[in-house]
Amino acid sequence: MFFRRTELSKSHMKLYIQAFRQTAGAAGRPGMTTEKKETISLEEATKAVEATARRIALLHLSYARTLVAELGETEGTRLIAKAIRDYGIRIGERTKRDVQEKGLEPLPENFNAAETYAIPRFGMSEWTEKVQVDNETRTRVHGCVLAKVWHEYGDEKLGRLYCHVDPAKYMAYNAYYKQIHTRAVPDGDDYCEMAIRPTSENERRIFSSKSEDWFSIDK
Repeated sequence: MFFRRTELSKSHMKLYIQAFRQTAGAAGRPGMTTEKKETISLEEATKAVEATARRIALLHLSYARTLVAELGETEGTRLIAKAIRDYGIRIGERTKRDVQEKGLEPLPENFNAAETYAIPRFGMSEWTEKVQVDNETRTRVHGCVLAKVWHEYGDEKLGRLYCHVDPAKYMAYNAYYKQIHTRAVPDGDDYCEMAIRPTSENERRIFSSKSEDWFSIDK
């Protein structure tokens, strides 16, 4: 039954307001909510991320295989390159925005300050490390989950095209830098290894021109 305001007595109104305040107050105080927070172990979280990574690898491979099968290797690869470039640009642009909203400059040292599309610390690979090679800091990734999936399906070549998202996202973040692969498991290496390097004027031109040759930047 609905009541008009005039039908509520002053005593009823007072009790209604008091009950509302108590309910609102309880909801805002720790320990007063009826909702139960669930926590999971690091092992469970790692397995969940790994399962998602395997699906991403399989999704990429399925699309890539379909494009090549329907359009041929040349045209199919061209469209894959176009899609990966767009994918990387979306990540890079959002990363740049996240970094700038924190009051930081979009420089390599601030890239990981962004959270929206940050790569999970666990579940994407077995382990990672920072190494020095020829006076250059590199990130070495062991046991990449995506590479394992592509190997299982015997299609490392098409799977490897996904990895070009790294130079694309970095150049969208800051066109004067790129993240390249000095080593990659799909290429037959024992681990993946990445380095941040300055881009050349020609590389910036190639990337901005939307040419399918932009994969050449990843070196």
